[in-house]
Amino acid sequence: MKPAAFDYYAPSSIEEACRLLSEAGGGATVLAGGQTLMPLLALRMSQPFIVVDITRIAALKTVTRGDGCTRIGPTLRQNELIAHAEIGRALPSLVTAARHVGHHQTRNRGTVGGSIALGEPAAELPATALALGASVELRSLRGTRRVPLQDFYFGPYATALEPDELLVGIEFPDWPAGTSWLFREIAQRPGDFALVGFSGAVTVQDGRISRAGLAWFGMGPTPIRARQAEAALLNQNPEQIDAQAIAQLAIADTAPFDDHHASAEYRRTVGRRLCAKLLSETLPARQAA
Repeated sequence: MKPAAFDYYAPSSIEEACRLLSEAGGGATVLAGGQTLMPLLALRMSQPFIVVDITRIAALKTVTRGDGCTRIGPTLRQNELIAHAEIGRALPSLVTAARHVGHHQTRNRGTVGGSIALGEPAAELPATALALGASVELRSLRGTRRVPLQDFYFGPYATALEPDELLVGIEFPDWPAGTSWLFREIAQRPGDFALVGFSGAVTVQDGRISRAGLAWFGMGPTPIRARQAEAALLNQNPEQIDAQAIAQLAIADTAPFDDHHASAEYRRTVGRRLCAKLLSETLPARQAA
């Protein structure tokens, strides 16, 4: 099929893009990488009146470090994230997650912000950003607001982003020295969405776990924080944690479902084993180092 007719705009500034979104009255959609939007348009599952292409706005592609955080522009390509030295040093698990997104060709087009804004439940980047404590900056003609990712995802592809708002930045707080970076997924084939995935970071300082951020993907209708497991890890000696017990707590926060790829029980069983194995492999190694 071919897309339904729409007007195309390629603004050169954030202000112009926000004006177009505001004037569209909910009838516009934003084009960044187009990895999800283009198939939807072709199948007429999305029929906007206006497509706003934000890829020519230079301010949306920058990466900055400072004030205790790393700020990533939403139109940064996924392969650009992988190759970015500063992001690699500050957020290793985010780079690892990006390497598992689709294929090299799709990562040349796909953007960081596009993935974060869509919130695909089985995608690597939204869950990893959630685990690392990221927040998004949303701008419209009404003003600017920052929303923690833990408050951004409501349900399958449902987010706090209003029709007249543009995602203009993703901010990741710094993690200190002594941080172990976690990422693992189970997929049918490389490049597929994960059947089960787990991501995050754990900081060990003075022999105790001082900070933990953990999240699941492919385990429910949204990316999911493993809040009970995070709480149970705090102040523990990493060499003495019961990885199986922590994994059981992590699974308790999930809401997996049956589909034609895997059953909910499969996801729980594999997720529990994956989490326990990852923790047992990562934390003692960090403590020994």
